[in-house]
Amino acid sequence: MPAMIKYIETSDDLDAVFGESFSRPSIVLKHSRTCGISAHILNQVVDGLDHQVNVIVVQTHRDLSNSVADRTGHRHHSPQLFVLSNGIAVYHATHYGIDCAAVSAKMFDTVADIAGEAAI
Repeated sequence: MPAMIKYIETSDDLDAVFGESFSRPSIVLKHSRTCGISAHILNQVVDGLDHQVNVIVVQTHRDLSNSVADRTGHRHHSPQLFVLSNGIAVYHATHYGIDCAAVSAKMFDTVADIAGEAAI
């Protein structure tokens, strides 16, 4: 099943994604509509992940892109993908370093960690 894409267009949308990461891991992808590498990575992510992917288009929402950089401590790149858990980046990669298998594994591991914490 392909990834479900949700575009982040407001600071409230971004706050919600970070907030949701306290109950389940969230994926954020910073995407450039004018970059061939970014288009290729977006296609790989859509085809290679079975998760919701929250996308920030950097040309139209640079303020949100900058907010992600501030919140995660990772300098801006595009494309750039994060897995968030408890409001922090537990996975980060850029360009062709973005690996769908690693993202899926991190999502699975993080869900298991959250479930383990809930059982304690």
